[in-house]
Amino acid sequence: MNDVEKRINDLRAQLKYHSDRYYNDDAPEIEDYEYDMMMRELKALEDKYPEYDSVDSPTKRVGGKADNSFESVEHTVRMESLQDAFSKEEILDFDKRVKESVSSANYVVEPKIDGLSVSLEYVNGEFFRGSTRGDGNTGEDVSGNLRVIRNIPLKLNKALPYIEVRGEVYMPKKSFERVVDRQLLNDEKPFKNPRNAAAGSLRQKDSKVAATRGLDIFVFNVQQIEGYELTSHKQSLDFLKELGFNTIPFYERVSGIEEAFKCVEAIGEKRGELEFDIDGAVIKVDDFSQREILGSTAKFPKWAVAFKYPPEEKQTKLLDIEIAVGRTGVLTPTAVLESVHLAGTTVSRATLHNQDFINEKNVNIGDIVTVRKAGDIIPEVLCVNEKHSQGAFIYPDICPSCGERVVREEGEAAIRCINPECPAQLLRNLIHFCSRDAMDIEGLGPSIIETFVNEGMIKKTSDIYHLDKERIAALEGFKETSANNIINSVEKSKQNDLGKLIFALGIRHIGEKAAKLLSNEFKTIDALIQASEEDILNIEGYGAVMAKAVVDFFKTESAAELIEELKSAGVNTKSKTVIKDNRFEGKTFVLTGTLESFKRSEASKIIEGFGGKTSSSVSKKTDYVLAGEASGSKLDKANALGVAVISEDEFKEMIK
Repeated sequence: MNDVEKRINDLRAQLKYHSDRYYNDDAPEIEDYEYDMMMRELKALEDKYPEYDSVDSPTKRVGGKADNSFESVEHTVRMESLQDAFSKEEILDFDKRVKESVSSANYVVEPKIDGLSVSLEYVNGEFFRGSTRGDGNTGEDVSGNLRVIRNIPLKLNKALPYIEVRGEVYMPKKSFERVVDRQLLNDEKPFKNPRNAAAGSLRQKDSKVAATRGLDIFVFNVQQIEGYELTSHKQSLDFLKELGFNTIPFYERVSGIEEAFKCVEAIGEKRGELEFDIDGAVIKVDDFSQREILGSTAKFPKWAVAFKYPPEEKQTKLLDIEIAVGRTGVLTPTAVLESVHLAGTTVSRATLHNQDFINEKNVNIGDIVTVRKAGDIIPEVLCVNEKHSQGAFIYPDICPSCGERVVREEGEAAIRCINPECPAQLLRNLIHFCSRDAMDIEGLGPSIIETFVNEGMIKKTSDIYHLDKERIAALEGFKETSANNIINSVEKSKQNDLGKLIFALGIRHIGEKAAKLLSNEFKTIDALIQASEEDILNIEGYGAVMAKAVVDFFKTESAAELIEELKSAGVNTKSKTVIKDNRFEGKTFVLTGTLESFKRSEASKIIEGFGGKTSSSVSKKTDYVLAGEASGSKLDKANALGVAVISEDEFKEMIK
């Protein structure tokens, strides 16, 4: 294989991988600009060396494929991609190609929204179906999630027999910030940017989740129409407005390519001020009859071109590095910069990601750095241009919020504070502490906890057990009944089993099941606090990372203070698991399927009451799999491994 063929194959493999990450996983690993440049290089090589052409090359495809989790939709009118341009010269070349087929053309210029392209179909003026673009020919039916987007009309102002329109679902920047904030509170991996957030939200299996994400849409094209005649793009956009659609903003019809490019530049100047992300501007031939003459290639319409704004980069001085503590305890560095104008906004701060990134770039205060804003909300430091410092910046070894020592676990990039009483993590820790699987304090949901924190009624976890009923009742929106309910629920939580308390403490890597194992093994919180890593490693299912996390947590002064405060408030710190006899001692059960006579939690308690353990996964160490109705992969794995499978009736015999 020669160098040219090797490079072509390498580019195809990279583009297919990154296309899949972008379109189907909503988790891109490179910027759009880098992807576009690879695609351009591949296209140039294929044009120069046609002997290496291939029908399945990424240059022949619209990105994305139908997600198997949704019903497929065949697009009657292909949802095409657009030819990209990155310079004025390429825009002029586009105009030249147009004029080779039509003598003169008017153009419509509009912003290119950075979101997820969808088709909306209406029958007799009522919303019938909505689908994603997919590969251009086949998409997925996401009607349920589209119905919850308020700017999508469910009934049009004119009852046309049939119309299909194309639009771009996007997430406004403010909605994106709220979603990311909630993800961080729940210790979830946050979306990288609004485009990925929109795509991920639109593919939710539960439309109730999609409804909470604040999605919006701009409609920009008529795909098909019956009962009305349209002759131009500008006319169609005006008509779409009359029908009740939220159309693409600030579109303009111009008479020549020079005017069109001025519009492209004007859109580029204002993109930093917009409440939504754009990644370019689109120039389209206005007249539909001219579009018919121009036609399309295998991938692109010949009557449109997308100008992609390149990521803007500028040099500036790094004045300081601030370390902020997120709600999950992760310490995040931010570069404070001499202000520069970048992508339509004034930039004075940029992300530095983590200590590994800082080390790799050899960044420190006083250096002259290059900053780029290319798709993400927060700009990032790309590299050091002039070194005016010694070495790379080093993180502090104590938390800037609470003063406790920070830790970095093996194999992780994040450095974090594990103090359960760290002020920066207070809200997130309180929400977890009160949640159903933890202390199960009914009435103390996220919004009410936030209200109590803002009112100064809860400043640390133990304050939950000193809430004042009269003060709650005096708050706006609260009454004596709701205040009573909260206080009663708080009192009830004091009697919880030790396992629920351990889980509520929010020890990293320790889930509900692992917390229960600690409770059963050590019986009291005091015995657990005194346990060594070796003691914890003796528990089946525990590894070195989990054992170290437990020991590190209880080493902190704040954890010791919290435990004492909870004891003083009357919170139970002993295991309530009573061993009736030891018939299941040393035995591990896995529960799968639906049981008729027991809830799974009830069956687990019975097994633990006879000295046994339950696990969530089947392995060679599993002794029994208790299989109910509609058992799935766990039953298959048990059969494959030769693990004993018992029915509910057999289980009842065992516990007599």
